[in-house]
Amino acid sequence: MLKFIFPNLGFTFERKKTVINYTVYENNKSAEWVTFVHGAGGSSAIWFKQIRDFQNHYNILLLDLRGHGESKKSYTKKYTFSGLADDIYEVLDFLSINKSHFVGISLGTILIRQLAETYPDRVQSMVLGGAILKMNFRAQVLMCLGTIFKQVLPYMLLYRFFAFVILPKRKHKIPRQLFINEAKKVYQKEFVKWFKLTKEINPVLSRFRKVELNIPTLYIMGDEDYMFLPSVKEVSDLHFKSSVLVVIDNCGHVVNIEKATVFNEKALYFLNNMQ
Repeated sequence: MLKFIFPNLGFTFERKKTVINYTVYENNKSAEWVTFVHGAGGSSAIWFKQIRDFQNHYNILLLDLRGHGESKKSYTKKYTFSGLADDIYEVLDFLSINKSHFVGISLGTILIRQLAETYPDRVQSMVLGGAILKMNFRAQVLMCLGTIFKQVLPYMLLYRFFAFVILPKRKHKIPRQLFINEAKKVYQKEFVKWFKLTKEINPVLSRFRKVELNIPTLYIMGDEDYMFLPSVKEVSDLHFKSSVLVVIDNCGHVVNIEKATVFNEKALYFLNNMQ
């Protein structure tokens, strides 16, 4: 285990590899944890605009999902949402974190929701940015195209195409390029295994929309997230006992990067005042 101390910045972090790689930022004044879960093709690096603000209030756990970031090697032939959620659970157990708040983006929100369904006692609350709760017609077309061409075309070509469809505007360039750069670190075989998750995504999301968990949930969406915002509005209205929706103006899918200041303010206010 390596432990690094940065007195000028006021935090420490330690790193140790388990099944998936993780990084911890400690806050000696708090006993509560916030765990960050990135999306497909990303890594824990996409939370760089959140670390300082959240670490002022909580201990932070950053994860690299299988095949992403520093979690490069995986010998599992097939990925499932429940299996990937178990990876997160394993890290919590390894670090003796009994309960944590969770912050996710894009596909990471599906894994958090899966974890909350399987291990509800370990999830204190959920902040779901760019949440995916339903695949609309455009998303279904993308899935079909990916299924047809995933074994033929280089995965980066497909990923660039997906990134431009999900983040189409000129002002989305920075988050789009960040995710493309992170996706370059993912191997072709890993991309194929992750893409095969689309076969089980519709029944999983259908169950999420129907079942309301008794866990405080904040959805943070961009008003330009045309693919996923409509279904989140429907679910937040339906699950009004536990869910709150915040829509950020002039923002697309990757809300934690495009509007980091607003994202941090809304998320921290929710976490600090959810009771």
